[in-house]
Amino acid sequence: MHDVKHMAMDTKCIHAGIQENEFGAVIPPIYQTSTFKFKDVDHGARLFKGEEDGYIYTRMRNPTIEAMEDSVAALEGGVKGLGCGSGMAAVSTLFMAVLKSGDHVVCSESVYGPTLTLLTTILCNFGIEVTSVDSSNIAAVQAAMKPNTKLVHIETPGNPTLIMSDIQEIADIAHKAGAKVSVDNTFMSPVYQRPFELGADYIIHSMTKFLNGHADVVAGIIVLKNIEEYPHFRRILNHFGGTIDPFNSFLVHRGIKTLKLRIDKATENSMKIAQFLENHPKIEWVMYPGLPSHPQYELSAKQMHGYGAMIACELKGGLEAGKNLLNNIKLWQLAVSLGGVESLIQHPASMTHAGMGKELREQAKITDGLLRISVGIEDVDDLIKTFEDALSYC
Repeated sequence: MHDVKHMAMDTKCIHAGIQENEFGAVIPPIYQTSTFKFKDVDHGARLFKGEEDGYIYTRMRNPTIEAMEDSVAALEGGVKGLGCGSGMAAVSTLFMAVLKSGDHVVCSESVYGPTLTLLTTILCNFGIEVTSVDSSNIAAVQAAMKPNTKLVHIETPGNPTLIMSDIQEIADIAHKAGAKVSVDNTFMSPVYQRPFELGADYIIHSMTKFLNGHADVVAGIIVLKNIEEYPHFRRILNHFGGTIDPFNSFLVHRGIKTLKLRIDKATENSMKIAQFLENHPKIEWVMYPGLPSHPQYELSAKQMHGYGAMIACELKGGLEAGKNLLNNIKLWQLAVSLGGVESLIQHPASMTHAGMGKELREQAKITDGLLRISVGIEDVDDLIKTFEDALSYC
């Protein structure tokens, strides 16, 4: 494998996870197989006992999957990744690996909707407590900590409100209380935010989004900072079965090669679009980490290496105005998800965060009129022109 640890992010995106193979293929082969043949009975026994390194069954490990896992781990500055069949498979595996009955979780209010729904409607049935807080408020995080708190899970910038949480300060609070910190880094990618450098213990991604970047894969990953935890996490993932397959791993690994180029271009577009929206008379407010008007602009500049391609805004006229815009906008795709080469726009209250329920949404400041925008890499003038045309219907 290429040693890219101390190289630039552009280089890491291209070369991380690449291993030598018997035919000298530049791209890791797709090992599209469910099982691997043993040399003899003793070889199989040694593999199952962990006495020898090798492959047994693709749910457990696979060379194509492992190349992708090592790539993401290298980008994040971690030691090992665990590829999962979806972002939610990564979330649920993380929770199952870290928590047990009687444990308490502190979770960001502004987080991917199904994450909070999983905690409050499913894992609560197994004796796991959860407190959702405005994690941009350090005092609120501190007040939520309990003697049985084992995990603080944050998503920053928040989904979909784009509020910022101070990873370093939250890590200090959690560690003093004997708890771990997990960060959903989907919105920023390791190009713009590296939570391990700020004290996080675990990082997760929906690789469906920026890491893959082409809206043709559903996948997730957990990245670990301590190699000692890898066998435990691997055992949990293997037994719950939420693993990724070789072909999707290949697609993600291919997508990562252009990650830096894609997110830089999308971020450049986003700044211009955010400025356009902020100055438009039909827009009530805009939340984008790169705007000086963002209430945590200074934290954005300190904690991140770029401002990303996600924007939240609300139209004057609320929900009805939003419906008119969404039903008339051209070029922009009315669709959930984010982080692809194409620009997407959606309505969280009726789509991605509907499962949270109105009370939790309001608590998290996810208003009925809020729109979540994922900016792609199209020509920015085309994107602004079509947005402006749609605003004429509001």
